[in-house]
Amino acid sequence: MNKNIQELAPQILWKYFADICRIPHPSHHEQAIHDYLVAQAAELGVDCTTDEAGNVILRKAATAGMENRKGVILQAHMDMVPQKNGDKSFDFTTDSIEAYVDGEWVTANGTTLGADNGIGMAAILAVMASKDLQHGPIEALITCSEEVGMDGAFGLKPGLLQGKILINLDSETEGELYVGCAGGEDVSVTFDYTEEAVPADVRAYRLELKGLKGGHSGMEIILERGNANKIMNRFLLEAQDRFGLRLASIDGGGLRNAIPRESMAVVTVPVGAAQAFEAAVADYERLMQTELKGVDDGVSFRALATELPSCLIDASTQDRLLKSVAACPNGIVRMSPAIAGLVQTSTNLARVVSGEGTIQLQCMMRSSADSEKDALADVMKALFSLAGARTELSGAYSGWNPDPTSAILKTMKAEYQKMYGREPEVKAIHAGLECGILGGTYPGLDMISMGPTIQYPHSPDEKVNIASVGKFWDFLGHVLANIPSK
Repeated sequence: MNKNIQELAPQILWKYFADICRIPHPSHHEQAIHDYLVAQAAELGVDCTTDEAGNVILRKAATAGMENRKGVILQAHMDMVPQKNGDKSFDFTTDSIEAYVDGEWVTANGTTLGADNGIGMAAILAVMASKDLQHGPIEALITCSEEVGMDGAFGLKPGLLQGKILINLDSETEGELYVGCAGGEDVSVTFDYTEEAVPADVRAYRLELKGLKGGHSGMEIILERGNANKIMNRFLLEAQDRFGLRLASIDGGGLRNAIPRESMAVVTVPVGAAQAFEAAVADYERLMQTELKGVDDGVSFRALATELPSCLIDASTQDRLLKSVAACPNGIVRMSPAIAGLVQTSTNLARVVSGEGTIQLQCMMRSSADSEKDALADVMKALFSLAGARTELSGAYSGWNPDPTSAILKTMKAEYQKMYGREPEVKAIHAGLECGILGGTYPGLDMISMGPTIQYPHSPDEKVNIASVGKFWDFLGHVLANIPSK
């Protein structure tokens, strides 16, 4: 296993990425990476400020003869999504990411890699450190807590940035330029339950659903991967009717913007139904393997005998929970009528977890059309209201509408054509880039997003293509050297 990623080309960028991997920086635990950025700015002799939201802003003067160019803001976020395989012992708040070279890719050992958005941060630091690049005035905005609500972007105040062009470094396919993104909103649902005694003559099992790929709930939603919460619920609802299954606890999914990969539940069934129940588990595993073939080939579903739980979720709440989760929209709601292959509206049932008298559900809705997002929110509220649960909406943000007259788009298309003999693809993305929020705070910014090729972000399979990082870096340098004059 080759862990010497700092020796890859371009070394100036990979050196910083190797540093970033060594520093724990999951969302809401970003102080160490924040301090690292500030220290690097001091070492490089570039201006650095931090704002009340926890964002870091760097500034580098224009190189000689480039003072008349429009100011550019390079933008990335400092947090990463903390996801690991179930059998991986790892603490994202203290442990370093175990990054290594795997053929043409850099990936991590059993965890997310953090190329989203560590490569963007590394590119910014490389620009600040470079003595070879030609560029006009540069600012860098590195925001905090992007992955859990875009807190840094929401908290950025007007007047801190002077640049006229913003290049976001957080998209995930080299050779593509993004000029629009979806907005989003969180749905939090709460069921209250009472504890009921465990009856006599029952057997307890721990149901374990594993092996799904998961991934980014925006980027990968179009792949129709299995949702662990929906798959587990489907079995529980059927087993409730067939075997008298009772639910003691459930814990499925994780982060709101990740398609859930695993779900665990502790259940009881009458002793007389135990053998048929175990056979049904095996049948359901085979059914899921058939339904998800070619999409989630590693899915497994097991029933492990366990000790009797101390109590059960009351039967009425269990029934309302299982039926409402079965009815809950999940996945693609509508494709874009304007852009072929683009998801316009979707929702992801990201989390189902019980404990201390409540069952918490979390969904994330995305849409390029605010009206559709609002309508989907009404559906969610109506559904869970009928089921007797409380629903709260939060974290709403609008999308970013494409500007076909963008000057930076014209420049970047021309430079890519010169370098690689073809035009880049111009796209919108079904994910939440910070451009929509930043454009609201700084109206008139000419914005675009680019990045290297990253596959399976927000999952332990995350990997970044080495060659694409080199092209991304070279292209960024050419763009900075050709920014239009003021």
